[in-house]
Amino acid sequence: MPRIGWRVALKGFAGFVVGVALWVLLSPVYDRVIGAGATALMRAFENPKVTRLKMAEDKLTTVDRSDFDPRSKRPAISIADLTFNFVLLVALFAASTRTFSDRNIGGFLAASAALALTHILGTITRVMSIYVAKLGMWSTVNYTAFDRNYRGAADHFYRLVLMYAVAFALWWIFRDPSQAVVAPAKQKKKKKK
Repeated sequence: MPRIGWRVALKGFAGFVVGVALWVLLSPVYDRVIGAGATALMRAFENPKVTRLKMAEDKLTTVDRSDFDPRSKRPAISIADLTFNFVLLVALFAASTRTFSDRNIGGFLAASAALALTHILGTITRVMSIYVAKLGMWSTVNYTAFDRNYRGAADHFYRLVLMYAVAFALWWIFRDPSQAVVAPAKQKKKKKK
């Protein structure tokens, strides 16, 4: 297994710092975009169309349904908690041997667009986990035990495993394969010496 050099580690760390800064700076706008995308996709499959996600002043997104009692409290989610795998994606692309090459930046942009789609799906999964398990009697009446278990498990799986796996998979798919840390042919030559 090839060793990771200090330059690669330093680039990865710098990418992590830049990723955190971008994520913190852009999250308020990005969360609105993801919320709007999740609302549109959910409403496309709902009959009747009742779900709306609204950004609140406290940076949480309120889950509202037109069939909720107007006096009832609305649940809220943090979309930023579902999108911080962007930081990992930035760090992985930054650790490339040629960070600012056209191919690496193009791959990063394509991976970021694909990641945004997973953020919309992750937000929908989070909202559905609220519907099936957190609304008391309404959840029990409207969803089966299978739905409650399946959708709850999907939400946990996304937040604990899939967020990170998606970032690594997108980096692997869209990275520049010519920028491997140590090419296998060079590794064999070094062993012979």
